[in-house]
Amino acid sequence: MNYRWIFKDQLDETAVQRITETLDLPVPISKVLVGRGLTTVEEVDRFFQPGLELLHSPWLMDGMELAVDRIEKAIRDKELIWVHGDYDVDGTSSTAMVLHFLKTIGARADYHIPNRLDEGFGFTEGSVDRAHAAGATVVITVDVGITAVKAVRHANELGIDVIVVDHHQAAEELPAALTILDPIKPGCSYPFKDLAACGVAYKLIQAVCERRGEPEAAHNYLDFVAIASAADIVALSGENRILSYFGLELLNSFPRPGLKGLIDCAGLTLGSINNSSIIFGLAPRINAAGRLGDPRRAVEMMIQPTELGAFHIAQELEHDNRKRRAIDEVTFEEATAEAEKQIAEGGRKSLVLHGGEWHAGVIGIVASRLVEKYHLPTVMLTTIDGIAKGSARSIKDFDIHAALKSCEDLLIEFGGHKHAAGLSLPVANVPELARRVDLFAQKWLSLDQLVPEIVIDANLQLNELTPHFFKMLARFAPYGYSNHRPVFHTQDVISANGVKIVGNNHLKFRALQKNFAIDAIGFNLGHKIADCTNGKPFSLVYTLEENVFNGTSTPQIRIKDIRSQ
Repeated sequence: MNYRWIFKDQLDETAVQRITETLDLPVPISKVLVGRGLTTVEEVDRFFQPGLELLHSPWLMDGMELAVDRIEKAIRDKELIWVHGDYDVDGTSSTAMVLHFLKTIGARADYHIPNRLDEGFGFTEGSVDRAHAAGATVVITVDVGITAVKAVRHANELGIDVIVVDHHQAAEELPAALTILDPIKPGCSYPFKDLAACGVAYKLIQAVCERRGEPEAAHNYLDFVAIASAADIVALSGENRILSYFGLELLNSFPRPGLKGLIDCAGLTLGSINNSSIIFGLAPRINAAGRLGDPRRAVEMMIQPTELGAFHIAQELEHDNRKRRAIDEVTFEEATAEAEKQIAEGGRKSLVLHGGEWHAGVIGIVASRLVEKYHLPTVMLTTIDGIAKGSARSIKDFDIHAALKSCEDLLIEFGGHKHAAGLSLPVANVPELARRVDLFAQKWLSLDQLVPEIVIDANLQLNELTPHFFKMLARFAPYGYSNHRPVFHTQDVISANGVKIVGNNHLKFRALQKNFAIDAIGFNLGHKIADCTNGKPFSLVYTLEENVFNGTSTPQIRIKDIRSQ
């Protein structure tokens, strides 16, 4: 795949100089900071030194007073509080966190996560009936509910108060819940809009703890927020950066038994768990609970009082995750063949793929892989009980939620974000959905936007890679969406010792510039070997990382792209 190299131009050089001199930073590090909007010494200090005291007051979120009042009344009157979540990592983490917290403060509480295959997505009238049958008088929805107009109306008819805790976009009609906690709902003035659902639920816990005069008790739940925020790919800036920073610290230092069992099963090492460990190690195993079976297993694992109990459930999820990967591969191959047919027709700017037998538990993952492979917005659909149901994933410059909204008359339901959504529709409407989604893409996507880009933070000379540079670079962590590893560009590089292709088509060599050499590796870049051989100078775009081998850690370049000069 070819890439556009996008250089950040017109940086505020005065800000760069001021930050460099005041904080004794290398110039390229200062350029990265300024390029990411941190233009004052105070902003950089807050970024490099996150503090829990910098979190926004939970009382700024519209509806918080009502939510806390109702929860406290339910606890006093010994009412049953029912937590209804979603089956993904954000939903199950939110459910486990809220359930554990409520029980810790003396509430009668139970929960439900709908089974993906039997019940589908969201908070439904059937969900309300289940809560009512259990004797619940308060329902807290987490990671769902903002579009559940019918379900909330049904709950009201049964005398159940609903507190919606969500982070998705609202439809035109808001549900008539007792209160709605959602920072992006119309009229909510909460200053930070990018919280995961678990982040919104944490604000509720924070408010209850403050009401009870124990504000620091809320900090015990930041591990859940860190896991959910990484897995849900929310922006790791602002408040999310603080929540993730301290959540990872808690996860690495004092993991709760329900997570320690999972960490052991995933083969991760305490002290080195980061957002990548969550995305590729913990999250797939948590997700496996709902993809191929009962999603309640994820919640039960996370609230286990013993590591052994959690480990046994984690082993089940490990087995399911391996099975899921096998199904994933078969589905990906079939979907790729169908995608190639659509692309061969020419002129397409989107993919809408429907396979009646595809497993509902993997189509979201496969949609993401297809977006990575073809850099086209992709909708993947299967058939369940005669209805086409599926997931949509998008590229940076395309709002897939808006695309689906433009096809609302074809759909039974849909919901999600700019880059990811879920939907269902009559099977007969799938061809028309494909036509209209592509019409929307033709209107809003230019040909340039269909070429993936690499945004470059700063130019760098290799001899600037001093120990002080690496020490300052480490302070950018935790990395994640909107706070990725800084990307650098270096010209006039040559290979010091020839170029090898290792493993599965990976480039490996020592990058040399002006008598400074450093190891470099480019995964899946074997096809670029002609650009960096025969002593010819070339340009690199890369990130920097630590390579640990036999207990020894050395810095190396992780190549993103190469161009001959």
